[in-house]
Amino acid sequence: MASTSGTKDEVGFDSEHVPSSLVFIVPILRVANEIEKDNDRVAYLCRFNAFERAYRTDRDHRDDTHGFKIYLLRRLQKDEERTKPRLAKSDGMEIQKFYQKFYEENIRDGQYTKKPEEMVKVYKIAAVLYNVMKFFVPGSKIEQKTQQYARDVEEKRELYALYNILPLYAVGVKPPIMELPEIKLARQAIQNMDNLPLVRRVGDREKPVHDILEWLSSIFGFQKGNVANQREHLVLLLANIDRRLRGVELYDQLAGHTVKHLLDKTFKNYVSWCHYLHCTSIIDSHKVPPSADRQQLHLLYIGLYLLIWGEASNIRFMPECLCYIFHNMANEMHRTLFRNVQAVRGGTYQAAPIGEEAFLRDVITPIYEVLRKEARRSIGGKISLASWRNYDDLNEYFWSDKCFKLGWPMNRKSDFFVHSRDSYGHNQVVSRKKSKTNFVEVRTFLHLYRSFDRMWTFLILVLQAMMIVAWHEDGSIFGILDEGVIKDIFSIFISYAILNFIQATLDITLSFNAWGSLKPTQICRYILKFIAAAFWVVVLPVFYSRSVPNPTGLVRFFSTSGENWREQSLYNHLIAIYMIPDILSALLFLLPPIRRHMERSNWRIVAILMWWAQPKLYVGRGMHEDIFSLFKYTLFWIVLLISKFAFSYYVEILPLVIPTKLIMKMHVSNYQWHEFFPNVTHNIGVVISIWAPVVMVYFMDTQIWYAIYATIIGGIYGVFSHVGEIRTIGMLRSRFASVPLAFCKRLVPLQKEEPKRDPPEDDLLLGKNIAKFSHVWNEFIFSMRMEDLISNRERDLLLVPYTTSDAPVFPWPLFLLASKIPIALDMAKDFKGKQDAELFRKITSDEYMRSAVIECYQILKEISFGLLSDGRDIMILQHIFQEIETSIQQRTFLSKFRMSELPSINDKLEKLLDHLQADNVDAEIYAFQIINVLRDIMEIITKDVMKYGSEILESVNARHKYNDKLGQFERIDIRLTQIRYWKEKVARLRLLLTIKESAINVPTNLEARRRITFFTNSLYMRMPNAPIVRNMLSFSVLTAYYREDVLYSEAELHQENEDGITILFYLQKTYPDEWKNFEERITCSQDKAEATRQWVSYRRQTLSRSVRGAMYYKEVLELQCFLDYAKDDEIFAGFQTVNVNKHHMDHKERASAMADLKFTYVISCILYGEQKKSSYERDQMCYINILNLMLTYPSLRVAYIDEREATINGISQKVYYSVLVKGGDCVDEEIYRIKLPGPPTEIGEGKAENQNHAIIFTRGEALQTIDMNQDNYFEEALKMRNVLEEFHKDHHGQRRPTILGLREHIFTGSVSSLAWFMAYQETSFVTIGQRVLADPLRVRFHYGPPDIFDRLFHITRGGVRKASRTINSSEDVFSGYNSTLRGGYVTHHEYIQVGKGRDLGMNQISVFEAKVANGNGEQTISRDVHRLGSRFDFYRMLSFYFTTVGFYFSSMVSVLIVYAFLYGRMYMVLSGLEGRMLEDASLASNKALEEALAIQSVFHLGVLLVLPTVMEVALERGFSTALGDFIMMQLQLASVFFAFQLGTKAHYYGRTILHGGVKYRATGRGSGVFHATFAENYRLYSRSHFVKGLELAILLVIYQVYGNSYRSSNLYLFITFSIWFLVASWLFAPFFFNPSGFDWQRTVDDWMDWKRWIWNHGEFGIAQDKSWESWWDSEQQHLKYTNIRGRILEIVLACRFFIFQYGLVYHLNVARGSTRILVYALSWVVILSALLALKFMLMGRQRFGTNLQVPLRILKALLFLGFLSIMTVLFVKYGLTISDIFASSLAFLPIGWAFILIGQACRPCVERIGFWDSIMELGRAYECMMGFMIIVPIAILSWFPFVSELQTRLLFNQAFSRGLQISMILGGKKGTN
Repeated sequence: MASTSGTKDEVGFDSEHVPSSLVFIVPILRVANEIEKDNDRVAYLCRFNAFERAYRTDRDHRDDTHGFKIYLLRRLQKDEERTKPRLAKSDGMEIQKFYQKFYEENIRDGQYTKKPEEMVKVYKIAAVLYNVMKFFVPGSKIEQKTQQYARDVEEKRELYALYNILPLYAVGVKPPIMELPEIKLARQAIQNMDNLPLVRRVGDREKPVHDILEWLSSIFGFQKGNVANQREHLVLLLANIDRRLRGVELYDQLAGHTVKHLLDKTFKNYVSWCHYLHCTSIIDSHKVPPSADRQQLHLLYIGLYLLIWGEASNIRFMPECLCYIFHNMANEMHRTLFRNVQAVRGGTYQAAPIGEEAFLRDVITPIYEVLRKEARRSIGGKISLASWRNYDDLNEYFWSDKCFKLGWPMNRKSDFFVHSRDSYGHNQVVSRKKSKTNFVEVRTFLHLYRSFDRMWTFLILVLQAMMIVAWHEDGSIFGILDEGVIKDIFSIFISYAILNFIQATLDITLSFNAWGSLKPTQICRYILKFIAAAFWVVVLPVFYSRSVPNPTGLVRFFSTSGENWREQSLYNHLIAIYMIPDILSALLFLLPPIRRHMERSNWRIVAILMWWAQPKLYVGRGMHEDIFSLFKYTLFWIVLLISKFAFSYYVEILPLVIPTKLIMKMHVSNYQWHEFFPNVTHNIGVVISIWAPVVMVYFMDTQIWYAIYATIIGGIYGVFSHVGEIRTIGMLRSRFASVPLAFCKRLVPLQKEEPKRDPPEDDLLLGKNIAKFSHVWNEFIFSMRMEDLISNRERDLLLVPYTTSDAPVFPWPLFLLASKIPIALDMAKDFKGKQDAELFRKITSDEYMRSAVIECYQILKEISFGLLSDGRDIMILQHIFQEIETSIQQRTFLSKFRMSELPSINDKLEKLLDHLQADNVDAEIYAFQIINVLRDIMEIITKDVMKYGSEILESVNARHKYNDKLGQFERIDIRLTQIRYWKEKVARLRLLLTIKESAINVPTNLEARRRITFFTNSLYMRMPNAPIVRNMLSFSVLTAYYREDVLYSEAELHQENEDGITILFYLQKTYPDEWKNFEERITCSQDKAEATRQWVSYRRQTLSRSVRGAMYYKEVLELQCFLDYAKDDEIFAGFQTVNVNKHHMDHKERASAMADLKFTYVISCILYGEQKKSSYERDQMCYINILNLMLTYPSLRVAYIDEREATINGISQKVYYSVLVKGGDCVDEEIYRIKLPGPPTEIGEGKAENQNHAIIFTRGEALQTIDMNQDNYFEEALKMRNVLEEFHKDHHGQRRPTILGLREHIFTGSVSSLAWFMAYQETSFVTIGQRVLADPLRVRFHYGPPDIFDRLFHITRGGVRKASRTINSSEDVFSGYNSTLRGGYVTHHEYIQVGKGRDLGMNQISVFEAKVANGNGEQTISRDVHRLGSRFDFYRMLSFYFTTVGFYFSSMVSVLIVYAFLYGRMYMVLSGLEGRMLEDASLASNKALEEALAIQSVFHLGVLLVLPTVMEVALERGFSTALGDFIMMQLQLASVFFAFQLGTKAHYYGRTILHGGVKYRATGRGSGVFHATFAENYRLYSRSHFVKGLELAILLVIYQVYGNSYRSSNLYLFITFSIWFLVASWLFAPFFFNPSGFDWQRTVDDWMDWKRWIWNHGEFGIAQDKSWESWWDSEQQHLKYTNIRGRILEIVLACRFFIFQYGLVYHLNVARGSTRILVYALSWVVILSALLALKFMLMGRQRFGTNLQVPLRILKALLFLGFLSIMTVLFVKYGLTISDIFASSLAFLPIGWAFILIGQACRPCVERIGFWDSIMELGRAYECMMGFMIIVPIAILSWFPFVSELQTRLLFNQAFSRGLQISMILGGKKGTN
């Protein structure tokens, strides 16, 4: 293993840290390091040659190479003095002799004995040595033998290229994987070159073309690395599919249906694309001659597509573009195959050879350049999404048949390559702008209506109908039967027409920028739908008005336009005509198979029929579910909607009707302000103020009802899925007897059609299966011991011994048998009865006691016979045991044996076992001790226990005399004590005898308990049967890595933070039991440092933890393969025994080969190459640690982007490669290198691009993505082959899953209350939430790792992520959207789980929530959400909305409800309308209005969102635990946390839709017990929470001071308290959940730090955390790139603050009750005067600030005196009061903030007029005020010490419950370890 210290010499600095421009010398330096131990002089010569090459290449001494060459030169100077030739006198002869010796020892003699990987290394060294030798030895002096050796190396070197999994062309010793018949046949199939025309190769040196992929490469110019990669890929696919489809052991050729199966899966999307565009696919081409080899042709198709895909780089995100490329290249291949220019078959077809980068240069690079230019125009995705084309736009270009106009080769002048702007120097040449394709991502909330118009229409129409019914007479629901009510209800069709008109208008306006890409038929459809909608908007009101008797108002206006048509029936007929499309849609909804077939059909007649219903698109067709699924989620929503509408009608709408009628009749003449519209009738302002919050609640509360019903349904489904049946260790103990059988049923492969067995054979099979369970269970326990979750003692108690086929009882683990033997001994000793049956009944009544007694007897018997070596002693034993067994059978045991003496024999047995377990240091003493105890035991048995024991001795002694010196029981075989199996028996017997206390609490670790109970419980859940490993689906695991922690260094472990706490100390106190177990496990001091680093890293969210978890898959596959193929005796002997037995190493090699065949793990470390060359210590440590991971796990592969400099056409350019490496001999070894068209990460989202570049190196038919914050478990890996079988199960018809959703366990919930809240929230979503989404709602998507993808499905449809910049920032969920739109199917499975870490601190959690909210904002305006929302059926659309973007919109609306309520109340209070209402006796006594308003107080979803969590905890841990946890969460202020996060969701979701501004937010995932400064909290929450909280506080104060309604009511207190609770949560939650947030010294330090930050002037490059000005500028970045609509909306929203001023100035005493407009005008004079004074101050500071202090002071004095004079006059003459000053502050402070917001929105204009500095200083003043207002309450509370203690107790209650020392951690009191 490579060193981790990071020193140059230890890690081969000279070879591994070479600048990219000198990378060609790396092989030479590596060879020098490799051979230095054999010949240091030759190593010196290699380095010298490398230095010479570097010097000649880089004569300019560039900065990046200069330092390296100096280092190498110093190394050479040192080595020249130190080394001397060994084999010859000169250096030339030295290296030549060494070369000859090296060849003879390693190649000539070793090529048939060395493994392929060893030969690869040997040939590489030989090749490099020869090249170096030619530098030192002239050609004429090279010996003939040397030249012969060199020619042989050159000829065979290609056969020994570095390989990934399969050394396909290596000769000599074949690894076991190459001996598998499926591999041989797959290789044979691709090497079938019969009937293929010969082609000329570039640099043709008569080298043969080995296989069809090389043949394709010769035609099209694919790269060698790509060919090698896809060759192995194709062979593995064919081998795995062929083996699985056959299921037989021996066969001699590849099955025909194997290739056909792979062909169908690979080209399903391509064939569908061809049918969609009405062109003939190459696969179905009729031009293929009948005599053609179909299998070979199909393999050519597959190989061609894989080669295209493997080299496509970023174009892999454009699947239909790949289809277009394949279509044309396959046509070329057809011409080559079937229309050869040579008359004679086998002639050379190609006249001009094609270089290996031709495909990249001519096909991929031009398309990549289009992507790159569009990405650059987007400025990192910051500008409007409607102004540049993303991946989807460019891919959807190929959804139209006009893509064929591109031609082949592609015409670079076609419209596809046209950009909206091309730059030439300083001039901008504007060409024809290229429009978006099919969809435009416009930033507007109107997308919600456009995408989900059916839902909004339905809710609006139902609301209208309910209001009509409620308004009618008494409001009874039965009033709907009244004829007049029915006529009124029919008006909803007019509303329906208006809403459809709005939808048609939005379709045109929001997609206008894409019209250039639409077909004329689509444009025609939009226009016709708009005209039709406009027609019905006019016609329906006209004819409805003619049917209404005595019309008034607007109805009367329309009634004059209808001539004489007054019949109601005509209006009804029009409605019937208007509803025909909806009726047909409803009929097709009830017949989903027909609708599915029609949508998927490519027949033109069907397309014409469907043309009006929806635009024809390539995706989103036929997504309808089967009848049964449709029934389930339809029933779910019908019941939910009935409940929702009943609640809305009786609680929200009906109570408001009577008060509304009274208000509308009430006359108001005296207002308390200047009323601009005094003649408006019906008090419409009051009606709006009252109804607006209620209507908003109506549209939002469906989300609440969904939470309730999803909880109920999820709980029911969980019960039927057997979730939580084994919740505790006690439950496990009671059911452990059935666990082995459940294991065999679920995890042991079924035997196919075996003949009927005899009972003995059945017993043997059962014994084998139980033995298999023992193997697996013990490996599970061992894995937990290695993870330090259990101690050695607990391990021994939990292990199940490997049983034999003739074992009389099952050997239960000792934690079930603990204390059973001592209890049985006491029972026997104290037994007073005379009958054996009674004693046996007592013992056998406890099954575990019975098993313990029998097993103890059997082990003792086996040990006794094994220990004795003398025949006479054995005969005595035989008699004794025979006597025991006979007496038991005859029920004479008590009459022949004395039970009272059993304790004494037990004591001696314990002593004997202690001696047997002791170390055999001195054999003689060791044997003597054993013999003494053994003789004592035999004496007790024969003389004390047995009543007739002496007779046995006498009879044996009479027949057999002891003639030698040794007496009885002195001949023993101590060699048995060294046998592992025997030692295990001894240890188990000793534990059986000595454990006297109960093991009911074993294991004590909570995580170990959880894992054991979950694993055993999962064995009772429904899962597919396990196939044998050889027949299972092959799969890969892919992890994307950037710069996260890999493995903590020694320095990092002991680095103290600001509190004096180290990571090691923190984790020791957080996991004290695991640290104790670790110390028990690690006994070797020299390994403890490295082991400690791993122990710490495995408890944080590091790459090493993820890798360890993923590599459990290989470990498990090897175990399962052994169990599949091992013989009976090997199974009974044990897996661990086989691994150490040299005679059975073939099993190990076979299992390893099978694991490699089925499993691949690739980490996409995109910066690995950069870290490797970096001089930064952290980067170097990351590189070394990743390298060590590869060396530790040989199957691990790392893919990275390598950036190199190359000279192209005389110009130095950067060239990029995708590189795959594996661990070699202390260094990484390059396997594949594939050149890229450019930097791949410049185009799309980083994570998606990171995974995309590495996905070509994955293998298999399934792909699991694992994130950096995830872990896996050994026992869960056992179920992987089961879960992969889900891909073969037909779900709901003929559909098979394309994504398998897996359950997650959040492992970061045990430290603080925040971590607990977050863990519970996440757990409820990944369990009960996704359970309901998958079934019955059928809208589960992909929410991130660890879901498993159907790899072939997704790599042919755009990959496992979508990567368009900004819009796909939540790249995970878009993968699920894409899969569903393309006909995929997503399931969810809870019998397997993967660990996942979450954020622990308040700030980290908030950043995460902001990131998710941003992502949902982008989803709202995306084409994927629009297509799903518009193409799902109605009820599935509801499920989709309320479980994705609808949840975030509802969260935002719930916040807006509070604003609507308070602003409405402020309007009523300040206008005087509320006082007038109280004067009306009927309104003053009406409680219905009051009760209806109370509904608005239950605004946030926090408490209701806990319901799914409570249900899931009740299922998995019991109802009492769930109830207790719920109460404890409330006591720990969980509601405060959820209310705060509600604000986070609402703020970032709304801002993203309005302005964008999505950016990557690193959460850090650090510890949750460290203090965040006040400035840090202020920066993070100022705009999202503090500003909004203070605004609501001002509104509440105004309502409290000036309002008079319901003061005596409890509901008034409830209403205001709930809002005050929200305000307090938003203002102070970050400080309450901040460790030491109320510590006085911390508060003082935070205040001083905040003041430094607020007054620090920002300059270019100053970080946000150093200067307020830098932060303030960064907070406005979203406004910098927003469009004019966004700026206008921001200004409109800011205008709400003017209401404060307008309303309050009329309530000032100085106004003297006047309501004239002059009062308002004078208030503006005051405001403008204050602003001018501020401007004068700033101007004075700028002009006189440094040199003229006296004028500046005079100016300040004049301004102060002027202010004082004005205030004096106002107080004395005009009656200004103190209350007026308070009211003025409430009025004018919001105005200043409005000016700031408007100034920010209009920043370019404000800067031009010179007022920006004034706005900024005004902003600073407001920030100071807000900061002061927030910190004052914190400082007051910090003064009292008990507040800090109480906070710590509540914040870390979970930690205190487990005995953690948080106070020590927070206080930095480390103590002594």
